[in-house]
Amino acid sequence: MIEAQQWCEANKEEMAQIVSGRDWFKVPVTDIVDRIKGDFTMGDGRAYKNADFAMKFWRDSASYPFQSHDLWFITENKRWGYLKQSIDAAAVIKKVNREDIWRSAAKLAGVPAAQIPKGTSRGVEKFFDGKVFDPAKPDAYLASLAIKKTA
Repeated sequence: MIEAQQWCEANKEEMAQIVSGRDWFKVPVTDIVDRIKGDFTMGDGRAYKNADFAMKFWRDSASYPFQSHDLWFITENKRWGYLKQSIDAAAVIKKVNREDIWRSAAKLAGVPAAQIPKGTSRGVEKFFDGKVFDPAKPDAYLASLAIKKTA
C-alpha cells in the first residue's frame, strides 16, 4: 500500500489516465487530471495551481494512522450520537490503533526516516469552515459546533 501511495504521488498524470478508464471512473481523463494534480478553477475567478488542499496520496504522511485522527473520528461519532459522551477515547485508540504495523511496513518498504512521523498526533487541525480541532481539547471542538445531534 505504501509503495502504491508513493507511486500515485509521483505519477499523477498516469494514475489519472488509469482511473479515468472504463474499469474505474469512466470519465475523460481531462475531467480529473487537473484536480488530481491540484489545479483548480473555482468558477468565481479564483484559480489554484498545485494547491495544498489537493488530494494527497503519500505526502504529508497521508496514510499514517495518527492517533489524533482516531480521536477526531471518535469525537465526530460522539457529536452525532453514535457513541456515548462518556466513552474512554484514549482506551479505545490504544486498543485499535496500530501505528506499529505501519512503521514496520514503512521500514520494509525502505521509507526514509525523514518521511516517518515522529509523534502520534498531527497537532491542531483547522478545517475549511474555520473550526479548530485540538486533540488536547476534543470537548472544546464539540462545544464550538453549531450543528450536531441534540437528543
